[in-house]
Amino acid sequence: MGALAALNPYLWKYRGRLFLGFVFVFLTNAFAVFAPVVIGEGVNALQDAYTRFLLPLSEGTPATDVFRNASLPLPPTLSRLAEWLSFDPSGVSDPTSREEVIHAVGLIAGLQALLYLVAYLLKGVFSFMTRQTIIVMSRLIEYDLKAAIYDHYQCLPLSFYKVNATGDLMNRISEDVSKVRMYLGPAVMYGLTLVTMMALTVGVMVRIDATLTLWSLAPLPFMSVSVYFVSARIHQKSDAVQAQQSLLSAMVQQAFSGIRVLVAHRREARAEERFANEADLYKTRTLDLVKVDALFMPIIVMLVGLSTILTIYVGGLRVLSGDLELGHIFQFVFYVNLLTWPFASIGWVTSLVQKASASQARINAFLDVEPDISSPASPKESRNIRGHIEFRGVGLTYPDSGILALDGVDFTLEPGQTLAVIGRTGSGKSTLAQLVARLYDPTEGHVLVDGVDLRERDLHGLRGAIGYVPQDVFLFSDTIRANIGFGVDDAEDAVIEQAARDADVHDNINGFPEGYATLLGERGVNLSGGQKQRVSIARAILKRPRILIFDDCLSAVDTETEATILGNLRRIMEGRTSILISHRVSTVRSADLILVLDQGRVVERGRHDELIERDGLYAELHRKQLRSSEEK
Repeated sequence: MGALAALNPYLWKYRGRLFLGFVFVFLTNAFAVFAPVVIGEGVNALQDAYTRFLLPLSEGTPATDVFRNASLPLPPTLSRLAEWLSFDPSGVSDPTSREEVIHAVGLIAGLQALLYLVAYLLKGVFSFMTRQTIIVMSRLIEYDLKAAIYDHYQCLPLSFYKVNATGDLMNRISEDVSKVRMYLGPAVMYGLTLVTMMALTVGVMVRIDATLTLWSLAPLPFMSVSVYFVSARIHQKSDAVQAQQSLLSAMVQQAFSGIRVLVAHRREARAEERFANEADLYKTRTLDLVKVDALFMPIIVMLVGLSTILTIYVGGLRVLSGDLELGHIFQFVFYVNLLTWPFASIGWVTSLVQKASASQARINAFLDVEPDISSPASPKESRNIRGHIEFRGVGLTYPDSGILALDGVDFTLEPGQTLAVIGRTGSGKSTLAQLVARLYDPTEGHVLVDGVDLRERDLHGLRGAIGYVPQDVFLFSDTIRANIGFGVDDAEDAVIEQAARDADVHDNINGFPEGYATLLGERGVNLSGGQKQRVSIARAILKRPRILIFDDCLSAVDTETEATILGNLRRIMEGRTSILISHRVSTVRSADLILVLDQGRVVERGRHDELIERDGLYAELHRKQLRSSEEK
């Protein structure tokens, strides 16, 4: 239960609903316990009428002797109700003929049936209100908990997502939260029902006859233990089924996402064989679950039947001995059935609490991860950024892998200037861009914008001033229009189309039957690599940010398209601080400052012509790309 203490603030938030739930549970069970009292009293009244009047008359006893000083008392509940309503029951309780006795018996039975109906109607009303408070409360907490987890996910650094699988993250916010909700809703509701129903029912039973109570309830603890072990097995088998189902879903999703690779390598038969094997395992585990699940109801029915038999047998003996009235046996049979589910739910509720505790511990493990990139308590304003960028002895070692990505990087970029970063694969180019967007914080040195360390700036405002095109383009399963306008609320169609023209993708989009309303598949699968990059560029420039970062975003386009896009970008980049990261010299040659990175260090810097004259790494890259272009 320790991990579940994290839910206490949510329970306090909805304490009003929880308190009303307590009240409605008590009233529901109070009327459930009251209904058998009406049955027992009615049976006793009918037996009394038969014993006092109908039986003597049938045996030939003179009517004057039968009805002399004889009265038919009303059942206690009906008598109290008549007194409360100022109702005169003399016509019912004092019969003077056989016909009046039959009439009185019928009237009493009808009134008792009406009371029973009203009791169960009120029980149903309060049972509905119980679910409208406790179950609704659990759904509201489920919503709040999912929102808290999702918000926390968005605050966690990129290093967190490198060491945690996406499927695991999804399970925390879906499966684990669902198990916690079962504790907050059904477990709480049935736990309260168990306590109140047992207290009320056993109290009434003991008051009637303690001996019969012991015999009636004797099998029910065995039911609780049996159900606990069966429930544990059911949940164990169910988890295995769920795990296999998740594996099947992941396999199918992967096959659909990579269908082109699958077909190209002629691996359809192999994929079908793997799916069939996993599906067979799923079938086997499901059948195992069904076999265990089949034990649940037979155990309950058998032990309830045993309890009922003991109630009737022992109760009958006590009626014959004069220690009990016949109607009380009927009451006890009803009470045994009322207690069936509370006793059976002990094991189920215990299992729910155990599973919820384990799930909440998993959730807490994520929620306890402190985001190491966040806005300070008193952040510097980030709305009026001019774009002056400065790196002072910046170094970064990735926390998840321990790899040194940057080492001692220094440069200054004035507002409106363009910085180009070039180097071999793995030299740290993308890392530099991520530091400017504060997706990471440097482990050494400082990154400053307009003379202020990024750690002191408002994070949301800083990123709002940056247009970032990452190397790994990600498009959402939405329309092309929505993907381009992703970073701007309610962007006008004309502005979206202009951004697409600047990214040289407008004509491609119009080539689709639906144009800008074309729905993209998963990760933009129905676009080519170059089209995806250009849509991502359009998304970034639509924001008209003060700082533009293009991280190798033209690698999938041909040189002619690259030249067109760069021409448009130069117009857009005018007056804006821009960072171009590329492995192509043709992309960076017009930059105001070019940094050449090698193994995380700046080995050369300057303009294009200066670097060519130095005949260093930059010049070597330039010559290789020229030869490659000539060979093509």
